[in-house]
Amino acid sequence: MMTKHATTTFAVCFITMLLLFNRDAYAQVDKSQLCQGKYWTEAEGKEKLQEFATSYHDKESWETRKDKIRQNILQGAGLNPMPAKTPLNPIIRDKKIMDGYTVENVAFESRPGFWVTGNLYRPAKATGKVPGILCPHGHWDDGRFRDDMQFRCAAMARMGAVVFAYDMVGYGESTQSDHKNPVLVKLQTWNSIRAVDFLVSLKDVDAKRIAVTGASGGGTQSFVLTAIDNRIAVSAPVVMVAAHFFGGCVCESGMPIHKAPGFQTNNVEIAACAAPRPMLLVSDGDDWTKNTPEVEYPYIRDIYAFYKAANQVENVHLPNEKHDYGISKREAVYHFFARHLGLNLSKVEDKNGSIDESFVKIIPKEKLCVFNADHPRPAKAITGNEAVAALFAGK
Repeated sequence: MMTKHATTTFAVCFITMLLLFNRDAYAQVDKSQLCQGKYWTEAEGKEKLQEFATSYHDKESWETRKDKIRQNILQGAGLNPMPAKTPLNPIIRDKKIMDGYTVENVAFESRPGFWVTGNLYRPAKATGKVPGILCPHGHWDDGRFRDDMQFRCAAMARMGAVVFAYDMVGYGESTQSDHKNPVLVKLQTWNSIRAVDFLVSLKDVDAKRIAVTGASGGGTQSFVLTAIDNRIAVSAPVVMVAAHFFGGCVCESGMPIHKAPGFQTNNVEIAACAAPRPMLLVSDGDDWTKNTPEVEYPYIRDIYAFYKAANQVENVHLPNEKHDYGISKREAVYHFFARHLGLNLSKVEDKNGSIDESFVKIIPKEKLCVFNADHPRPAKAITGNEAVAALFAGK
């Protein structure tokens, strides 16, 4: 049995070791290779796509290009080699019975000492294995607690899926690191990979029908995860895929996943790595996705055509709408996921066949938190930007 002094000494040594690892974590961020925000003009973005297209002309040559894109993401994010997959040690508690679905508060360890926090929405009645859907969120206040997040998670659960809504680092309950950590691309991408692991570990989830959808920064998480993890069978990045815009936050473009010496790509090509898996692009007329019908969507559709799967990618463009995950965008995703995941759309339709979310009851934030005074975060949790970055630098 360790004495109090020995325990304190061990803790100090452990933190010191983590901080030494931290030097490597920060060193991997090569700022000269970063492509951030509106890195190109709209015209330049379109020209770059034409330039990229000269490097492939069929399925085989695209596959070569895709491998380079995927390897550059992994290398740039510091995920090559991948960290060891340690036990998830999931916590699932506080089940709430709703109208046609249930909600549970969830946490699991993506790395020893770091907890991914979220909510698990399940159909109230289901038989056999059902699809699993990941729902990352964007840079909006209240994150996974927002009404629009609860609407879409509840609706897709009522349609017959197990849905996991989880916090971005620095949002909601994920306060072990703030959202300006220089290695946030690595942290969030790894958390999403482990979120897939968590979903497929559930007895009621069909590992062959895993999907992901998010808007804005959640859209970035969606298409990056789909590009590097073939377990994602269906994806729907919302209001994010653009030829000239690379994401304005450190969690999207704070590590060199788009560029390396002698190599350049963009979010359109990363999204195209989903081919031939079904993908829905949702765009609007008031942000960087305003050109999607004429620029990004045709480009991606041409890549899908290499697989004879051009009908597997779709674009719903809402020219009079803004940057959000509002009802029209959710409706588009519900229809797409119903077709490709075998969900029951009638569960969220009224008698006229229109989408009706009125059955959803918004749950207060405090009832969706997995950690609270009665159930505190485990004492072994690592906190602070440097300590967390060091933790993720370990193998």
